[in-house]
Amino acid sequence: MDKKEFLLHSIIRAYIEHCEPIGSAQLKSMYNITFSPATIRGYFKKLGEEGYLAQEHISSGRTPTVEALKEYWIKKLQFDLPYVNYERLNELANEMSLSIFLKQQTNDILYRVLNIDNTYMILEFYKTASNINSEYAMTTSDDSYAVTIKYNEAFYKFLNDVVGRTFDEILDISLQVGASHLYTQLSDHMQNNTFSIINTKQYLNLAVQNGLNEREINLFLQGDIMPRIDDGVYVENLVPQGKIAICHKTNIDGTDTKMLVIGDLSRDYEYFYKGITQ
Repeated sequence: MDKKEFLLHSIIRAYIEHCEPIGSAQLKSMYNITFSPATIRGYFKKLGEEGYLAQEHISSGRTPTVEALKEYWIKKLQFDLPYVNYERLNELANEMSLSIFLKQQTNDILYRVLNIDNTYMILEFYKTASNINSEYAMTTSDDSYAVTIKYNEAFYKFLNDVVGRTFDEILDISLQVGASHLYTQLSDHMQNNTFSIINTKQYLNLAVQNGLNEREINLFLQGDIMPRIDDGVYVENLVPQGKIAICHKTNIDGTDTKMLVIGDLSRDYEYFYKGITQ
């Protein structure tokens, strides 16, 4: 890391920790930096010209721009997350005003498809989840459950071809082939049994402040976004300007889960991820 990049990372850290403009002398004392304040100001000027730092007026400190924060977190948040403590996740989400979307990953198997008088089809799933008794897990202790949809001869044959596939695989297949009725029924079951949100109010505030429409809001609140995204950091399209979304497949108190975190770019996500793994 060269001097310029080091100073940019330093001022971003200082801004995230203190949520205020940072001056050259202040940054030097905070991190015991060996460069002189004049040297730091020189690099600050270059970083401002490159679009990474902003300054309200000539005598004020600097703040990182949205672009600087985007690049910083994209580099910092690319890592595996093998385990999360649900109690700490709940605490820190509320402390830091983050919205957390949780979709339990199930290995439940489609056992058989029943034709009821050419009127309805019953899809019977057997549960194979490794942990259904933790504080976090929302599934019941029953070994099986059913999803009912209207009968269609061609679709009945199709569903028999996917017997033995998991619930999540069939949900994904139904999305890909445009089987909207099946997708809706499976999504409803998912929302009631394997999908939850921490801090719904915070997400609604974000949606209202950024003028999101009903379809965009329901995509998140009903859990439909979860099968559509992969692990990674999202700073455009998925979230409004100035926000960030981070998706990880992880294990929460013994339950395999896809977790989506949404919040302001200026939040301290290093502190957050360290906290939820303790």
